[in-house]
Amino acid sequence: MSEALVEVKNLETTFFSKAGAFKAVNNISYNINKGETLGIVGESGCGKSVTSFSLMRLIEKPGRITGGEFKLAGRDILKMSQGQVEDIRGGEMAMIFQEPMTALNPVLTIGKQIDEQILRHKKVSVAESRERAIEMLNLVGIPSPSDRYHNYPHQLSGGMRQRAMIAMALSCDPTFLIADEPTTALDVTIQAQILELIQTLQEKLKMTVQFITHDLGVISEISDRVMVMYGGQTCEIAETQELFSNPRHPYTAALIGSRPQFGHRVAKLTTIEGSVPAPHELPKGCPFTNRCSRALDMCKDLRPPLQTVKPGHDVACFNPVP
Repeated sequence: MSEALVEVKNLETTFFSKAGAFKAVNNISYNINKGETLGIVGESGCGKSVTSFSLMRLIEKPGRITGGEFKLAGRDILKMSQGQVEDIRGGEMAMIFQEPMTALNPVLTIGKQIDEQILRHKKVSVAESRERAIEMLNLVGIPSPSDRYHNYPHQLSGGMRQRAMIAMALSCDPTFLIADEPTTALDVTIQAQILELIQTLQEKLKMTVQFITHDLGVISEISDRVMVMYGGQTCEIAETQELFSNPRHPYTAALIGSRPQFGHRVAKLTTIEGSVPAPHELPKGCPFTNRCSRALDMCKDLRPPLQTVKPGHDVACFNPVP
């Protein structure tokens, strides 16, 4: 049996606003084994990115992590001091952000930004850091890496900026990589190249990956297992093939059913009726209740626990899809 490198237990992140406090991440638990890719999928606002920022300890006011554990190789990151987290963040665990143009510093060269991370986490000289940065730019497929080392972010295309972000994230050999929708702003051709690059580097460096996206096509290509989120909660977790062939949560089934299929022409695409309730208007029970065709009376008031329907396949639903 594979050993879990990442263990998340009862994670809860709350935002405090004038409308009241609401839980953007509401008591979720999951593990990721060494060398595995867990895909997290769901609509915008379901809590995917907040989960990742919580693990990285990057939640800012008015948000706050209000409960739970996140253990990386057995150490609880949420109980560490800020200084201890900074020793690990960017080194042992790293993150590829969704939009490189806002994540990269516009007034520093790409090389300078990678150097800062390497010098912070590795015992190397400035010359060795520069050599490592150029090596990483070459590894992610950026042409003329010695020249690009001196470029500013605005001098690179969107795809090259994303590659530079990946180079920065991998520069200190992280054991755990979080990729937060790294292909969202890219065209389809570049998207395919970035996905292939992440998969290749994961195999080469033997990383554990948490891959965040709202794109089911991307999830099916890159993930070993998938966790579906809605309203800050976990709906379903299963191996990728199992989830797509046998979705048990009504939300998962509706998501998969709404995908257009190549070669099948239809007059109207299937949609999920209704809309996502505002965070402070979520029902007491299952957050999908107001859009669910299989909802029972109890669903409004009781939160369904995550239960195993078959080995490796867990669902949070009182009336799952048969």
